[in-house]
This record gives sequence, C-alpha cells and structure tokens, in this order.
Amino acid sequence: MNIPCPMRWYGDYETGEKFILGSVEIDEKEILEFANKYDPQLFHVDKEAATQSLYGGLIASGWHTGSLMMRLLAEDFLGESSMGSPGLQELSWFAPVRPGDTLTLHIEILSKRLSKSKPDRGFLTCRNDLVNQHDVVVMRTVPLMMIALRS
Repeated sequence: MNIPCPMRWYGDYETGEKFILGSVEIDEKEILEFANKYDPQLFHVDKEAATQSLYGGLIASGWHTGSLMMRLLAEDFLGESSMGSPGLQELSWFAPVRPGDTLTLHIEILSKRLSKSKPDRGFLTCRNDLVNQHDVVVMRTVPLMMIALRS
C-alpha cells in the first residue's frame, strides 16, 4: 500500500494505486449528538427503542458515517491540489456502524483523465471504502475528484 502525500498533483496518481488512510473510532455520545441534530430516527437517538429495531441496538446515521469518511479524506488524502468534486457515481451503506467501531478508509484510484475544458486540472475516479475493525465494508463512495495539475 502507498502512503499518500498531501502535496500530490494529478500527474502523481496512477490508476490502480491503493491507499489505506487513518482510522477513527466512533462513540455513543457522538452518535447521539449527530443524530439528535441531523437524523433523529429512533435507532440513532434512543438506545432502548434501537434494541427493538431491526438493528438490535444503537447505530450511527449513514450521514454521520459519511462525515467521518470525509474527515479522513480531508486529513490524510486531500491536499492543496484538491479542487473539490462535482459528484458521486455511487453512495452505498452496507453495514451498520455501532458505538466502539473503528473505521479505516481504503482508497483505490479507478481511472483518471485530463479535463477537456480546463487545462489546469484532471479528474480521478476513486473507490472509497470505509472498513470497520472486522474488515467489513460499512460504506462506499465512488466520487469524481478534481485534482490540479502541477504548475
């Protein structure tokens, strides 16, 4: 696995490259705070009700999980060359995230291409898998990322 460098530019990435980024542990307090503010479904905000749900206990909001993925991307992968993203080709949640889970971000560069209209950038298509401590993919995104060319 390669260790990403925040000063990488479009030309520094290769199709097929893989990265394992940092990890984040999620706790019950964070789950409750996020869900109470942004996603107040019972299985996210009420421990007792969550035990009666199909999940059998408290789980993090998928949007909370996505925010954690973004944090890992911003801290460990995206540097000055990042120009944002025009969107996602895939957004999937595969397994619930529970208090005490440790999530690690795995990235693979699926393809790359130069912009046809903006000579200062290229596009990377990446598969971002957020994996828990049991090696289960809990969330996947496939974004198109705009990356600056080295000037």
